[in-house]
Amino acid sequence: MLVWVTVVLGIWGFVELADEVTEGSTRNFDRWAVSLMRQSDAPSIPIGPKWMGEAGRDITALGGIANLTLLIVAATGFLLVNRARRLAAILVASTTSGIAISLLLKRVFDRPRPDVVPHLSDVYTSSFPSGHSMMSAVVYLTLGVLIIPVLKHFWARVYVLATAALVTVLVGISRVYMGVHYPTDVLAGWAAGGVWALICWSIARRSTPKPPSDTLVPAREPKL
Repeated sequence: MLVWVTVVLGIWGFVELADEVTEGSTRNFDRWAVSLMRQSDAPSIPIGPKWMGEAGRDITALGGIANLTLLIVAATGFLLVNRARRLAAILVASTTSGIAISLLLKRVFDRPRPDVVPHLSDVYTSSFPSGHSMMSAVVYLTLGVLIIPVLKHFWARVYVLATAALVTVLVGISRVYMGVHYPTDVLAGWAAGGVWALICWSIARRSTPKPPSDTLVPAREPKL
């Protein structure tokens, strides 16, 4: 029940955010936030030490199609080797459909990329929602929720989900840092990706057969 409440709230948040963006209500905030990531006297140079620019490019690549595809292929192969064919099928279906939905949403909204500062990363599609943010949420969170059922310890599950969430957040922030997305693009990507990951997790949970319960061995009657 809690999962579906979260899904509904995520969809509502995405729709409200999309409506605000379409009306132009977030324009001033978006442009201010992107400018904040650059030096005031040199808009082509990001804030922070020089190594942060390189780190930003490395982190943003974690949400790129090439890296995510390699991760999906590797994870699918791992599941197939371990004879988890159903989970492998769910992983492929959820991630590939997530990519398709991301591209469709971009085409529907067709928001121009930020023109406030020079881009530090090459871009080829429209801006809303952020594809890197959405696909990071879809892939990393889906992998996380597929892995945690096989983990025995509570804190191991927390660690896996926290790591997946952290990578997703860092990728989204890096897109604003690179100057190729507005914050509202990233928020929308997180919302859409998180909703899709929850839906796929719910489907996986229902379709995966539960292991049989332990057979109870009747106690022997004591001999008199």
